[in-house]
Amino acid sequence: MVQGEKLRRELRIRDLFFANMAGIIGSGWLFGAIYAANIAGPASILAWLIGGLLMLVLALVYAELGGMLPKPGALVRYPQFSHGSLVSFILSWSVWIAYATVAPLEAEASVQYASYYVPALVHGSSLTPVGLVTAALLVLVFFILNYFGVKLMAQVNGFVTALKIIVPVLTIVVLLFVGMHPANFSHYGGFMPGGTASILSAITVSGIALSYTGFRQAIDMAGEAKNPARDVPRAVIASILVTIVIYTLLEVVFVGGLTPAALAHGWANLNLSSPFADLALALNLGWLATILFGDAVVSPSGTGLIATASTGRVVMAMVDNGYAPQKLGETHPRYKVPTPALWVNLVIGILFLLPYQGWESLVTIVSSSTILSYILGPVSAAVLRRTAPEIQRSYHVKGMNWVAPIGFVIATLMIYWAGWPLVGQLLVAMAVGLLIYAYYFTQGRFPREHLRSGAWLVGYLAFIGLISWAGSFGTGAKFIPYPWDMVVVVVGALLFFYAGVKSALPLPLDSPYRQELATSETPAD
Repeated sequence: MVQGEKLRRELRIRDLFFANMAGIIGSGWLFGAIYAANIAGPASILAWLIGGLLMLVLALVYAELGGMLPKPGALVRYPQFSHGSLVSFILSWSVWIAYATVAPLEAEASVQYASYYVPALVHGSSLTPVGLVTAALLVLVFFILNYFGVKLMAQVNGFVTALKIIVPVLTIVVLLFVGMHPANFSHYGGFMPGGTASILSAITVSGIALSYTGFRQAIDMAGEAKNPARDVPRAVIASILVTIVIYTLLEVVFVGGLTPAALAHGWANLNLSSPFADLALALNLGWLATILFGDAVVSPSGTGLIATASTGRVVMAMVDNGYAPQKLGETHPRYKVPTPALWVNLVIGILFLLPYQGWESLVTIVSSSTILSYILGPVSAAVLRRTAPEIQRSYHVKGMNWVAPIGFVIATLMIYWAGWPLVGQLLVAMAVGLLIYAYYFTQGRFPREHLRSGAWLVGYLAFIGLISWAGSFGTGAKFIPYPWDMVVVVVGALLFFYAGVKSALPLPLDSPYRQELATSETPAD
């Protein structure tokens, strides 16, 4: 049985939209504003705008896929249909690492802001033992709220997300009229003190790309939507458009609201432990700071809650693919949620708190793993247009033949912008996944033709690692100077995209995957 058939369909478009908004508006707006400004200065405004628009291209691809296959954790199913086990396993491994680390990341953000009330929670930029225990308890709360059913989770998330939208909008309005310093946009090194490369680097390193990735929550939970074919694509696109406006304006008021004292040592040395709340205090807006500190504890928790739900659904999809024990795909007889998967992810999430005891230290691995998982969507969408053209697509992207390769290039560039050695660390994690796959393959679990159809992805990973080491981002060797390294990345990405499309597996009429696609449409209640 396909695991999604065990779930209860109770989510409407409002729930899916709020799930996406909860996933997108989390700790990113609380910490990403200052880290982006550290890297790019006032041009960080462009980083948020460009990052959102780039994500919108990818969102269009996933909106079509989500409407075509509304299944739990469908993100890891698409490449299984198009390329088989090797490609799908690598993607599943990347997605699982990315998703499993979001809950502890958001818990750390909540605890760091809560240290305003309880200083013993944080020392410097790291959590104290008391802070770690508190973060672990928050991860446990995310688990409990998910354990008792998707409807309870959606109700709690709807309330929290309403606050997550209201408070940023209130902050934008107040700071626009009370605290703007126009000189901030041109003094202290000018509008673009780090050049164009700093804008691109900020998109990945400061958490901007990670902030927008929550648009996939609706896709992961499509198996529990009342009318997934109609509502999933709408929720995906609407959430991206709304948050582009919110995030870009937040960066405008943050940059413009900084006092001369805060910028006395330049953008790179700007240091605020609680960026927007500290900014409100500096402007004598104590009432706003109180609201911000309270919201900063609640807001990341909403993202952690919805990420916990998505991680469980991803594990169910991995069971469907044959990459995880059937036991993990079982659901609670009463609440109809994947309780074994939730238990496993609870343990892993708590363990992730130990080596990464601060938001800034954990955000890089989460960002890189998440972005890597985006590369397969465009390839699979292009392949399924060719191998399964008759399958109904409730949202049909016009010009997919150019949207898909552009989306693949965008994802590749964002991985590259993370810089060396972060890309190298990501590839080490992927190598562990490849070793696990190799073990399964030697046990006769997967057909040999899947190796041929997935060889291009192994070559792609080697390429992105080599160009990152030789390029100009991070601590790369700079053998290929900027912007020529960008040209190499774009050309290489296009070559691997078309290699991936050409390497796809056929999808015969009697294939169970084609049958699953054909029967995936579920009518509204």
